[in-house]
Amino acid sequence: MTSALVHSWRLLKWGRILARHGALRGIERDANTPPRLRHLLRIARFGARTPAVPRYADAFQAIGPAAIKLGQTLATRPDLIGEAAAHDLLRLQDAVPPVPFAEIRPILRASLGRPLEELFQSIEEAPVGAASIAQVHRAVTTDGRQVAVKVLRPGVEDEFARAIETYEWAAAQVEPMGGEIARLQPRLVIETFKRWTARELDLRREAASASELAEGMTAEPGYIVPTVDWQRTTGKVLTIEWIDGIKLTDRAALLEAGFDPPVLARTLVHAFLRQAIAEGFFHADMHQGNLFAVPGNRIAAIDFGIMGRIDRRARIWLAEILYGLITGNYRRVAEIHFEAGYVPPHHNVAEFATALRAVGEPMRGLPVKEMSIGMMLDGLFSITRDFDMATQPHLLLLQKTMVMVEGVATSLDPDINMWDTAGPVVEEWIRTELGPEAAIADRLIGDFRTLARLPELVRRIEERFPAPGGAPPAPPLRDIEVVRIGGGWRYAAVALVAAVAGAGAALLALHWW
Repeated sequence: MTSALVHSWRLLKWGRILARHGALRGIERDANTPPRLRHLLRIARFGARTPAVPRYADAFQAIGPAAIKLGQTLATRPDLIGEAAAHDLLRLQDAVPPVPFAEIRPILRASLGRPLEELFQSIEEAPVGAASIAQVHRAVTTDGRQVAVKVLRPGVEDEFARAIETYEWAAAQVEPMGGEIARLQPRLVIETFKRWTARELDLRREAASASELAEGMTAEPGYIVPTVDWQRTTGKVLTIEWIDGIKLTDRAALLEAGFDPPVLARTLVHAFLRQAIAEGFFHADMHQGNLFAVPGNRIAAIDFGIMGRIDRRARIWLAEILYGLITGNYRRVAEIHFEAGYVPPHHNVAEFATALRAVGEPMRGLPVKEMSIGMMLDGLFSITRDFDMATQPHLLLLQKTMVMVEGVATSLDPDINMWDTAGPVVEEWIRTELGPEAAIADRLIGDFRTLARLPELVRRIEERFPAPGGAPPAPPLRDIEVVRIGGGWRYAAVALVAAVAGAGAALLALHWW
């Protein structure tokens, strides 16, 4: 197990990098930053020459792949980190320097277990895309098919393991500070981030996600998932059908090719809602670089390393919350939050409904150019503080993707009304899932399953009563020693550690919810 001294050294280096690029300034000035942490952040930047304009992307790229992945996530949250920071972090989406093919070829050969000439007619040495975890090369298989070959960057697994272990340690140091930090549950957030990245680092998992998503989207013909080549896929290599299309970032090219951007925008919103609400399994990296327009005003998606999953009960709550906000039924939205256990029971339902009305009512009926989901989430996040709502890590991906989808849809059709576009889809699903026939079927199935589990339930009741609430149980968190800061020279390094906890934990906690 890595020692506290090693974590301290890593955090010190990262904190100084962030400080030199001016990336700690916003956290230090945030009113919700605990005073003790704010003082430590000042120690971290002591003596550093900070630029007048923070260079967030440069700082994250200098720290390493795990920080780049975090920066890509934060780039989708301008409502939390500000427009300037989000715009700067967007440079991380596609601007990562590629690894020379001379270093990639041995990985391909060792992972696939066969000479490349037996699998591919040709592979382009220059990558078509390079990201923090992997890069993609265009190739032609021996049977003549055009494919994309995704390969993990050398040593990336070890780099992520080291960084995330230190993130965990830093979160364990700052969480006992209490207040806003404790409510945001940084240790649980880091554990969730760890699971996400573990999935991305196994390309077989990405291949399986693409296959599962393709099955779930058969009812949405306007949204295409490329076919996986399983014979040329391993843990370090993913081979998938090549997509010839126009990136949704290039609106001028879309218009020149005869595409209808408003139709594409509606298709994207409907596809996301079907994935998140109807299927409970959604593509959580729907930025414009991963979406292409193909003939027939259809959208093809790539890069399935980050996927979200929501169970049926949470999807019902989500659908009712969205529909309640669309229709202005704030009382029902408030009740769902209490039923799900998102709001502690000592608060008043009517007061929470009024707070929701203050957020939702000014935005109803407005086009996206005048309001945004980001603005709505910003208002909802302020309510979470007022009503002691703990961070729900299982919803972080969903919130991130909602903002991402809105951004893409807005770029295609600035006048799109997200509520009007989403309303019919959500209403149909609620009618299907919560109508009389569905209620009777659910009751029969539920009663049968309860009878089958009756002996087990009795034993559980005897041991303890099950905890209420709709959030899934938190994963077990490993024990991490918390360093207590006292007096004396030997605590000087610990003070510097906590300073970077402001860099790592504050970015990973204060800005994630």
